[in-house]
Amino acid sequence: MQVEKNKKYIVDIIDTGFQGEGIAKIDGLTIFIPNAIKGEKLKILIVKVLSSHAFGKIVEIIEKSPYRIESDCTTYKRCGGCSLRHIKYEETLKMKQNAVQSLVNKTLKNKIEVEDTLGMENPYHYRNKAQYPVGLNKDGKPVIGVFANRTHEIIPINTCFIQNKQTEEIAKYIFEFLVKNNISVYNEKTQKGLVRHIVTKIGIKTNEIMCILVINGKEMPKEKEIVEELTNKFKNIKTIVKNINTKNTNVILGNENINLFGDGYITDILGEYKFKISPMSFYQINPIQAEKLYNLGVESANITKNDVVFDLYCGIGTISLFMSKFAKKVYGVEIVEEAIVAAKENAKMNNVDNTEFIAGDVEKVLDELVNVKQIMPDIIMVDPPRRGLDNTSIENIKKVRPKKVVYISCNPATLVRDLAKLEEIYEVKQITPVDMFPFTSHVECVSLLCLK
Repeated sequence: MQVEKNKKYIVDIIDTGFQGEGIAKIDGLTIFIPNAIKGEKLKILIVKVLSSHAFGKIVEIIEKSPYRIESDCTTYKRCGGCSLRHIKYEETLKMKQNAVQSLVNKTLKNKIEVEDTLGMENPYHYRNKAQYPVGLNKDGKPVIGVFANRTHEIIPINTCFIQNKQTEEIAKYIFEFLVKNNISVYNEKTQKGLVRHIVTKIGIKTNEIMCILVINGKEMPKEKEIVEELTNKFKNIKTIVKNINTKNTNVILGNENINLFGDGYITDILGEYKFKISPMSFYQINPIQAEKLYNLGVESANITKNDVVFDLYCGIGTISLFMSKFAKKVYGVEIVEEAIVAAKENAKMNNVDNTEFIAGDVEKVLDELVNVKQIMPDIIMVDPPRRGLDNTSIENIKKVRPKKVVYISCNPATLVRDLAKLEEIYEVKQITPVDMFPFTSHVECVSLLCLK
């Protein structure tokens, strides 16, 4: 039977894909169906057919999953931010564990049992950073919201259940100020218009707030008025920054920041450490879960006062500081120079003196530390970007043979790929998924490897 576009079929959902979509088969052809749940029987419409697979959308639910719930958000299907909002939270945690287990079963020699996913007690309003695009709707009227999934159309949002309530209110207030004062907003098609994005950051423990106004130009009308209004109405705004971005790009922030109020940064507390957060610095979006993630990483490493630890891809030094309390010395390596400057400041601010932070390409710095400076790590902690570790770093880890490697990953596929390359000399002892982004398909993992 040839599967045809725009034709309806009745299917059983037999599995879950990596974006949380349901998977069905029609005569051996795999069909991906967003918002479908394993175990359901559905009537679907085929919207796209490729040689190896097809895509469908739900027309009717014939047999409903017991895990299906009515979504509390009216825009989630279009926004694409929370692709699992139609599923009970506890079930999403099992789905994430199963997704990692499936990769382990396919790839690793040691078919280790993946631990239960570490979830959140209250999986709502957890994000400490929001980036709202500002633009024009189809009628040419100013609009603020989020981009519709896979498009640049801005969907207005009344309430987002994963954003912080305070910062959401502030972003809307800024937008209303722009409209009231006829300050132009950016038009992507013509690249004209001034305000492109409103970005907010909040210290979850300190309650300090940063507002960033991203503009397509140098000057903004009524700067003093907006600063005065915001700081009078929202007393915990600690800094307001104007960010200049005049390039035709999808990158939100430009390279130039001008402080309109305050000194351009806020602080937050993670564990027992204080961190400085600037407009450009990376800081975990969900600090409540980040604390669990880092504690899990440090506990599984079981660091002692005799241990030298390398923290590769250390960012602004968050996990380096968590480990410093237990270690003899921690070396943090990161390619982003601003992050290393921040890491050094964070160490100083917390009176930590057994860390050393080095800016540079991880594979080159690792090579230099080991082969030139002859510094041998007892434990290596890695937290690489989505693409995972490069082969040079994997070969260097194998040469150095630290007694333990703790691998924190935001992409289970590249994690398991890399673990397979290390398996000949390391035993994978533990893999624990952590739910950093509830109701989305993303999952972080902490894995412990011990030298055989």
